[in-house]
Amino acid sequence: MSAWLTMQEANVLGAVAGGVFGVLGGGVTGPLIGWLAPQGRAKGLVLGLQLFWIAVGLAMLLTGVTAGLIGQPGYVIKPFVLVGLIATVVMGGLLPVTLARYRQADRRRLEAEELRRG
Repeated sequence: MSAWLTMQEANVLGAVAGGVFGVLGGGVTGPLIGWLAPQGRAKGLVLGLQLFWIAVGLAMLLTGVTAGLIGQPGYVIKPFVLVGLIATVVMGGLLPVTLARYRQADRRRLEAEELRRG
C-alpha cells in the first residue's frame, strides 16, 4: 500500500491544519465564547462554532486512527491525530464551561426581570 501523503505533504497538512485551528478555533472562537457567553448573546453562533470545531477535530482524529489501522506511516498519522486530538480536547473541554456561562446569564436575566416586576 502506498502512503496517502509524502512526508513534505504531511508536514504542510499539519502546519496548515494546526494554523487554521489555532487562528480560527482558538483565536476567533475562543474570544467569542469569552465575550458573548457571559452576556447570554449569540448562543446559536457560539455553540455552533464550538460544535463545528469539535466535529472537525473528531473527523481528523478518526482519519488518523484509520490511517494507523490500515498501516500508513507515522508521518501521515501524526498530523491528523495531533490536530484532531487538540481540537477535540480543547473545544470539547470548553463546552461544559460555555453552557454554564449561558445558564448563568439566563439566571441573571430572570432575576433582573423578577426584580423589575417586584
